[in-house]
Amino acid sequence: MISNRELFLKNTAQTSNSPRLIEVERAEGIYLYGPNQQKYMDLVSGFNVSNIGHRHPKVLDAIKQQLDKFMHVTVYGEFVQAPQVQFATDLLNVLPDSFQSVYLTNSGAEAVEGSMKIAKKYTGRRQIIAAKQAYHGSTQGALSLIGNDEYRRAYAPLLPEIDFITYNDIADLDAITDQTAAVIIEAIQGEAGVRVPSKEYMKALRQKCSDTGALLIFDEIQTGFGRTGKLFAFEHFDIVPDILMLAKGIGGGMPLGAFVAPKEIMDVIKDNPMLGHITTFGGHPVSCAAAKASLEVIIQEKLVEQVAEKAQLFREELQMPQIKEIRGLGLMMCLQLENFDQVYAVSNYCAEKGIIIDWYLHCETALRVAPPLTISTEQIKEACKIIREAIVKFC
Repeated sequence: MISNRELFLKNTAQTSNSPRLIEVERAEGIYLYGPNQQKYMDLVSGFNVSNIGHRHPKVLDAIKQQLDKFMHVTVYGEFVQAPQVQFATDLLNVLPDSFQSVYLTNSGAEAVEGSMKIAKKYTGRRQIIAAKQAYHGSTQGALSLIGNDEYRRAYAPLLPEIDFITYNDIADLDAITDQTAAVIIEAIQGEAGVRVPSKEYMKALRQKCSDTGALLIFDEIQTGFGRTGKLFAFEHFDIVPDILMLAKGIGGGMPLGAFVAPKEIMDVIKDNPMLGHITTFGGHPVSCAAAKASLEVIIQEKLVEQVAEKAQLFREELQMPQIKEIRGLGLMMCLQLENFDQVYAVSNYCAEKGIIIDWYLHCETALRVAPPLTISTEQIKEACKIIREAIVKFC
């Protein structure tokens, strides 16, 4: 019999020449389990997706209840579907009043695409500014915003009139002018190796956009829903963006994304032309039911309030001379090592010992640590013990 691993390599598209090849049979809480009862602690949360862990009982219950009612019925935006309406309402209730309208998508990249469109139509401008070392997704529009030419070059030509500024550099904000439709920026740069901007920079960026009439679009696809110690990372900087993009942790493990804006901005897709942005499966009712339950879990179990203390424990447990720096905010952090060889060896050793950590697209010299917010202090200590062993062995 051909194994699943062999079929994976034979029949499914490969994104690299060295996939992890960890076979998953089931998942529960912060753990993944293999077919032979291998057990792995997931310290990357499915790349910032499983903020409340895998298969939370309340999310599973919401999914099962929705399955008994209906799944897909029509393209997004045509019928009144309770899961979409209720989740959008709950989401707006935890956001500042300036956010009045939610467009639900399948993914973060789709949220980026929609945000770019409404920004250009609303402002009547064409230039979009992104940051060097940014990551916003792999579709052609989102790829145009990636601030690393190595990843764009092979797929050129991409969107025109995209320019780049240096993240967290106030002097570079002069590139934003009255010809700029929008600045699209990560609240914290993720794939660059968790780069946290200063409050001064974010306030200056907000002011520059306001002064020039450019829209400020925050990518909170990785940072949203409590990961940084606030429900949304923009809250750390005492500013409010014009458009907010969400995905990953939004769906409680189901595929879902969203972009959120004032009604005046969102309404530009309604006419000239009508149906100016459409999606078949965006805001799938089962995903929205899961998202509503997930948000309720985060709030009711006070997971956000626990983030800072858990993050501090990680930092205390991982104070080692071999770790050059621990960067991050809340439970979105990275461990800076010397080179990729060390990162690769440490990551593999940890996987063999049942701890899943990884690295970053634009920063291969650092290890990604972003566990579910539900991780316990005992689990943190257990994971850090293995990470320390690996670092001593290979660094």
